[in-house]
Amino acid sequence: MMWPSIALLTFVTLQRLGELVLARRNTAALLARGGREVAPEHYSVMVALHAAWIMGLWLLAPGRPVQPFWFLVFLGLQALRLWVLTTLKDRWTTRIIILPGVPLVKSGPYRFLRHPNYTIVVCEIAALPLAFGLPVYAIVFSLLNAAILNVRLKAENAALKSAMVLK
Repeated sequence: MMWPSIALLTFVTLQRLGELVLARRNTAALLARGGREVAPEHYSVMVALHAAWIMGLWLLAPGRPVQPFWFLVFLGLQALRLWVLTTLKDRWTTRIIILPGVPLVKSGPYRFLRHPNYTIVVCEIAALPLAFGLPVYAIVFSLLNAAILNVRLKAENAALKSAMVLK
């Protein structure tokens, strides 16, 4: 039966495209408020990685049975993703934007983790392929994601530290 895998892939694809639209709108608004983008040079690599992840799943996953445990894990991650989005509101974006003089968000999942969105993405990169019974795919993309996330976290943490010093 093909429809469960197609439905899940369609959901994730539409979700990610919608988030790119939201991110673009929020980025423009943050920049208009005096925000500044940090380390934009890695952004296209990150977007390409995530696009390749989804496109590869479209090639490999249709028709594969959806594993109930990993599907439930993935659904739980979607609830956490929504918590991050609703906590950050118009400050959520896929780019690193620093708003000088504006304190960091310390509510919602940010009470527990400094970068909950990245934690969720790390788990999603693994959980969705595992939901389709693709463990090697999950490992390969998890390693690639770890590499780009290492670059991103260094840049973001340095920018956040300097923004707090400048206050």
